[in-house]
Amino acid sequence: MTAAASAPEPASVPASTGTVTTSVPARLDRLPWSRWHWMIVIGLGTVWILDGLEVTIVGNVAGRLAEEGSGLDITSAQVTGLAAALYVAGACSGALFFGWLTDRYGRKKLFMATLAVYLAATALTALSFESWWFFLFRFLTGFGIGGEYAAINSAIDELIPSLYRGRVDLIINGSYWLGAVGGALLSIVMLDTSIFPKDLGWRLSFALGVVLGLVILLVRRHVPESPRWQFIHGRGEDAEQLVAGVEREVEREKGEPLPPPAGEITIHQRKSIGFGLIAKTVFHSYPRRAVLGLSLFIGQAFLYNAITFGFGAILTTFYDVPPGHTGYYFAVIAAGNFVGPLVLGKLFDTVGRRVMISSTYLLSGLLLFGTAWLFDRGSLSATTLTACWCVVLFFASAGASSAYLTVSEIFPMETRAMAIAFFYALGTAAGGISGPLIFADLTESGVVADTVLAFQIGAGLMCAAGLVAVFLAVKAERRSLEDIARPLSAAATAATGKVPATGGKGTPGSSAASA
Repeated sequence: MTAAASAPEPASVPASTGTVTTSVPARLDRLPWSRWHWMIVIGLGTVWILDGLEVTIVGNVAGRLAEEGSGLDITSAQVTGLAAALYVAGACSGALFFGWLTDRYGRKKLFMATLAVYLAATALTALSFESWWFFLFRFLTGFGIGGEYAAINSAIDELIPSLYRGRVDLIINGSYWLGAVGGALLSIVMLDTSIFPKDLGWRLSFALGVVLGLVILLVRRHVPESPRWQFIHGRGEDAEQLVAGVEREVEREKGEPLPPPAGEITIHQRKSIGFGLIAKTVFHSYPRRAVLGLSLFIGQAFLYNAITFGFGAILTTFYDVPPGHTGYYFAVIAAGNFVGPLVLGKLFDTVGRRVMISSTYLLSGLLLFGTAWLFDRGSLSATTLTACWCVVLFFASAGASSAYLTVSEIFPMETRAMAIAFFYALGTAAGGISGPLIFADLTESGVVADTVLAFQIGAGLMCAAGLVAVFLAVKAERRSLEDIARPLSAAATAATGKVPATGGKGTPGSSAASA
């Protein structure tokens, strides 16, 4: 790890308020990719692998937990139903609670706290001795994971240069599925009673998540606070010192001086932002962007639930796949989900957000319509159906990840974490509450027409979201966050004679500010 990555942050200067002019955003955006950025990605981004691991393990151990001798008096339906609902409820409430705290108290304090909550809750889940204990700590595990989404996405977007922001955000969000692959394969080993007793294997599965989380925590200690948050909240000197230290380290690594920053921005510092102002900004000042965010999250939530919620039931009901073998099929689907953002991520920064968001949503929706047609005709086997799902989700995963990217970059700095939290909570609730209610009976009925209808509902909503993106998606590629959405604390350009950090775009009244 580099000196800049491992060195302690400068002593914090007490917060104060006033009017300051800073080039910190432009200085961060003009940095070339470096070891310092890799440290941020590893420290912050890898938690999505834990989320994927966590959710997949629970789904796969449900049958084992329900068996006599597991150590818990619980049914499989309670694990996949009540426990899953509590996890979703925890994620939604955690996102909103920690999202509000993240905007108020800073990114670093909260992304350390949320990981600590996750680690403690997962460890205590592994020690479950009664069903109520298991349910309680599934809720608290979700509470920590939900908070992670708000704290981490906001920090990543504010620390990663604008040239790379899209691909990095997509790959990080897509890494959830890397954890899902690991969870599917891990559960096969951990649930093998010839290796581990019935009451131990599932506990070790959760314990592994704790070990990986502790490793991430060690790296995360070195990730700094967002300088963008610091200079707005009266800690401008801290922001200047931090960025100057990173610049020196990057210049030593690259062996050449950095180009001059593109401009400055003048900020009226404030220690906190009221929730009422945040809500007014998101829904009154940026109504088109709010509609875009809602559409993207709801579309991807329903498409994913149309496929993943009942994939095991579909394989066992229509193709006689043994329940113990569905994990292999799920691993293939999860791999396709990860490869999508990995391959397509760069295009969101080069081809552009509007083209890529709308095309990935529309393509995945249309391909799922095609899959439904082939399924209805009886033209698919378990293998070819899984292959179709894999192709659908290759595009859908990039689109779904872009939903998180979109809501994290199209609203002002002061509202970012809360905006992420709100749209994440809404999408998670739509998937975790409406999804099971709509898709459970359809995918488990054994009637081909019902499963076809489930596919068509998911595909239709995904296509509808893609059409919304055609008209409302924001051209945010390679643009500073302050250009895309001017901070609420920014002083009027005319009054200061200073240009925004990106050279003058995005001033109040422009398309960037009012779209």
